[in-house]
Amino acid sequence: MRAVILAAGRGSRMDGLTADRPKCLVELAGVGLLDLQVAALRAGGASAIAVVAGYRGDMLAGRGLHVFANSRWSETNMVMSLASAGRWLAAAPCLVSYADIFYPAETVRRLRAADGDIVLAYDPDWLEQWRNRFADPLSDAESFRLNPAGRVIEIGAKATDVSRIEGQYMGLLKFTPDGWRTVTACLDALAPADRDRLDMTALLSRLVHDGAAVTAVPTAPGWGEVDSGSDLDYFNGEIEAGRLKLEMPAATARRRSGRGVNLRALRSGSA
Repeated sequence: MRAVILAAGRGSRMDGLTADRPKCLVELAGVGLLDLQVAALRAGGASAIAVVAGYRGDMLAGRGLHVFANSRWSETNMVMSLASAGRWLAAAPCLVSYADIFYPAETVRRLRAADGDIVLAYDPDWLEQWRNRFADPLSDAESFRLNPAGRVIEIGAKATDVSRIEGQYMGLLKFTPDGWRTVTACLDALAPADRDRLDMTALLSRLVHDGAAVTAVPTAPGWGEVDSGSDLDYFNGEIEAGRLKLEMPAATARRRSGRGVNLRALRSGSA
């Protein structure tokens, strides 16, 4: 199975951390988010991996990844970055990952094994992470509800009650070619300006509203979304305290074997 990482955006909420690099190259525990994603996807069974480049796309070359370009990255949203990789999505089942998340290989395996043409991963135990990242979890959380068969019946709306949120979509999903045809039919029905503004949860919400079968699988523990500098600090603190364990790329794990990892030194560049 192939995989596509959507890495065209700058990540404006990262402030100066993305002044000289795309968001996917921001480091968590001394390792770039992109390296963590690639390692999880490969360990989970992805045979080929592509990245959709935009802002500072030159920095994504030479990494052993196929590169698609979203030349209009500053004018469009994530769905148009996804469309830039449409050739892969139309040809074979394909995993799709946001560039600002990390996750274990087990979640990738669950997605690969799941039936359905459009399948997303979600976190049913989302609330603790949101409480630690936000003063008010509802300031960022979106609605998410499933029917008893695991089919998504609501996603992406403003949520007003934590008890009515059954999980949070985490930015990792799978499309079969039939699923991608359903997406392209939805996009073709929109005006160009509306397509450009469409984000992924809005697309998924439209698909659900139109009756498309969007199903969901729960993530394994050990994932997170790095959307700001404060998120980076939070997850680094969780790693340092031993409450969060990253699945490191093999080369990084070998370099660190036999010695402790000092996150303070990593952040200062002295380790």
